[in-house]
Amino acid sequence: MRGLRPQVCRPGFTLLEVLVSLAIFALAVVVLGATYVNVLNGYDAVARRNQQDQGLAFIRSALLAESDRKKAEQGGDLALPGNRAVRWSAQIEEAAVADLFQVELRCEIRDPARAEPWVNIEKFLLLRPTWSDPGTRDKLRQSARERLERRNAP
Repeated sequence: MRGLRPQVCRPGFTLLEVLVSLAIFALAVVVLGATYVNVLNGYDAVARRNQQDQGLAFIRSALLAESDRKKAEQGGDLALPGNRAVRWSAQIEEAAVADLFQVELRCEIRDPARAEPWVNIEKFLLLRPTWSDPGTRDKLRQSARERLERRNAP
C-alpha cells in the first residue's frame, strides 16, 4: 500500500468561506451606500429649504415695504436668485385692534430645477398704520377706550 498517503491540510480558505465573506462585504457596501445617499439627500433638502426661506424673507420684505393696502393685496412677481421667480398675493383683513391686520400671504415659487412650483401660505398679524382707514381706526380706538373705562370703573 504504497500509494496511499494521509491527506495533509493545506493552509487557505475554502470556496464556501470566500463566498460567505464576499456576501458579508457586499451587504456592508450596500448599507454604507444607502447611508451615503441618505446623507446627500438630507444635504439637498436642507439647501432647498434654505433657498425657500430666503425667498420667503424676500417676499415678506416686499409686503412690508408696500404702504398701499390695495397694492399689497394684489401682490406681484419678483425675480429670486438662482433663476427662480415668485408670484405672491395677500389677503388682508382688519383685526379688532386699530392698525392691526390679519394677513394671509400666498407665494408660488417657480424653480427651473423642479417640475411643480412650490406653494406656501402663511397667516400672521401685522401692525400697519398706513393701511388703516382713518374713520375705522377712530371707531376701533374709541371702542377700546370704552372697554378700558368699563373694566377700570369701580
